[in-house]
Amino acid sequence: MLQHWLKPLPKAFRERAHTLYENALGRKIRIFDAKNADLSGAKVALLGAVEAQAQAVREALYRMTYPFAPQTVVDLGNLRRSDAASMRAVLFELVSAGILPIVIAAPDELARLQFLAYEETKSAVNLAIIDEQLRMGDAQALPPEQCVYTSLLRPRHRLLFHLGIIGCQAHQTPEEWVAYLFSHHFDVLRLGKSRAALEEAEPILRDADLLCFHLAALKAAEAPGVLRPSPSGYTWEEACQLCRYAGMSDKLTSVGIYGFVREDCTLTAQGTAQMIWYFVDGFFNRKGDFPLSTDGLKEYVVDFPTMNYSLTFWKSARSGRWWLQAPSASVANHGRHYLVPCSFQDYQAACREQLPERLVQALQRFT
Repeated sequence: MLQHWLKPLPKAFRERAHTLYENALGRKIRIFDAKNADLSGAKVALLGAVEAQAQAVREALYRMTYPFAPQTVVDLGNLRRSDAASMRAVLFELVSAGILPIVIAAPDELARLQFLAYEETKSAVNLAIIDEQLRMGDAQALPPEQCVYTSLLRPRHRLLFHLGIIGCQAHQTPEEWVAYLFSHHFDVLRLGKSRAALEEAEPILRDADLLCFHLAALKAAEAPGVLRPSPSGYTWEEACQLCRYAGMSDKLTSVGIYGFVREDCTLTAQGTAQMIWYFVDGFFNRKGDFPLSTDGLKEYVVDFPTMNYSLTFWKSARSGRWWLQAPSASVANHGRHYLVPCSFQDYQAACREQLPERLVQALQRFT
């Protein structure tokens, strides 16, 4: 079925890949085409939503090393058409088959289609966005790239259980939008706070089912190949660390990288390739401790004597990661989400009766 929507990689590009050094990713990655359409054993799939930009990223990515398990990473080539029907169909097929797609796209507005691919699954999902702003402007007055999430948030999509936005900047995010996010108990991690302690983003990424990473979140000096470069934002090193956090999330089932519009910008192509490499590296370092239940987790109960209240935290012996348990009444309705990722620092703060705002918001989502 997939070959109906996909365009194979150019023959000349494939031939060049075979001339790379022995352990290069371009020589080790599985190439999908009509003759090699069996995806058995594949875990991660690379997909270009717009051919020119995807090919520019591949030129850099294929030259990197391949330390991953053989036959587990596949390059599907590019979509024949960057439309809703094609992208949603391909992503749904991959996610349903347990293969994690990595989408390389130019238009930021394609991120909405990544979310809509989950409609066929019929289950509520958590969305994480990394961007300099929240793109939910007036669709009647603003260009499409400024209104990517408007239809998902106003009104709130029936399958959107939770949203976390990382890297937004105060001067680009109207206060009424921030108030809207907090009124729905969504996570908002601003650029300054996340850059001061990048690990603050890890629990948000660990809680996500899908990640939309907009390259506008990076500084213009780092990523000049985006539509409207900004002087402030993340560095490539920070972007790669965020991608590795996301890759290690057992819950995450798709990632999209959006906003690379100038395929002639080799710096942006190289940086995007590094982000993909570190995401895949994180994926193959997953600990397999996503808690569908508390089996195998160690329980820590924190009492709040002044409020006559207690909270239950859980720690994985396998990875050392922490979760906060939502009220037990929520388990039946939100089985995949009732254990909220947190950090050891969050647990320590709770022991001092100083529950972080993010966890307060998380608990309110279940009330």
